[in-house]
Amino acid sequence: MHLPNNQKPRVGLFVTCLVDLFRPTVGFAAVKLIEDAGCAVEVPAAQTCCGQPAYNSGDRADTRAIAENTIAAFEEYDYVVAPSGSCAGMLKKHYPALFKGDAAWESRAAAFSEKVHELVSFLVDVLHVSSVEARMQGSVTYHDSCSGLRELGIREQPRKLLGSVEGLALKEMQEADVCCGFGGTFCVKYSDISNAIVSKKTENIREAGAGTLLAGDLGCLMNMAGKLKREGSAVEVRHVAEVLAGMSDAPPIGGRG
Repeated sequence: MHLPNNQKPRVGLFVTCLVDLFRPTVGFAAVKLIEDAGCAVEVPAAQTCCGQPAYNSGDRADTRAIAENTIAAFEEYDYVVAPSGSCAGMLKKHYPALFKGDAAWESRAAAFSEKVHELVSFLVDVLHVSSVEARMQGSVTYHDSCSGLRELGIREQPRKLLGSVEGLALKEMQEADVCCGFGGTFCVKYSDISNAIVSKKTENIREAGAGTLLAGDLGCLMNMAGKLKREGSAVEVRHVAEVLAGMSDAPPIGGRG
């Protein structure tokens, strides 16, 4: 993307429902990281959900209505960035299919999707950020969320930036790329299966021996944090953006064990 000299790229931040309702710190961290990288950030007031719950439930009519609202709210920006692999995956990968063959919306959806990026991928792959000015004393382990990894190819990007955080030691867990059992409405519809999956995940988290669990999707983090707390674990849970933005002093997700 070519912009006039001295003009900062305009980024529309797609906050996500869970960040807005449960963890606004992630949104503030995203703004800081994007602004520190040289962009101007705005948060369109007209945004709502990405439509993923309706989409995954087969409700294409409501998903389209949500998608039309989202596209209209964000299409004036140079980039659209979300601190969530699953929401970014919905916006980038599934919106175009919703409008396939629609003369009024197909090209708009395609143009919109080209501008969508997950937060850490945007920093590393688009803005070429290689380090951050942050510090966190302690060890962390990282969970690769399904949508971010499989739909958007996000794996090395967060680890690259975490490697620049002063005082932080990364301890990889076994099967870091295996699902945590959240899956949006999956954990409600198939709670027994979801619990079995997250039980194996928390076992791997504990065995990694790190003091903090990180990931890039709040839904996954809330699911794992809840299970860890029920098991009496002292492992703290945070969104990766909070650590990269130097906000690791905020209370952990789900409280302290």
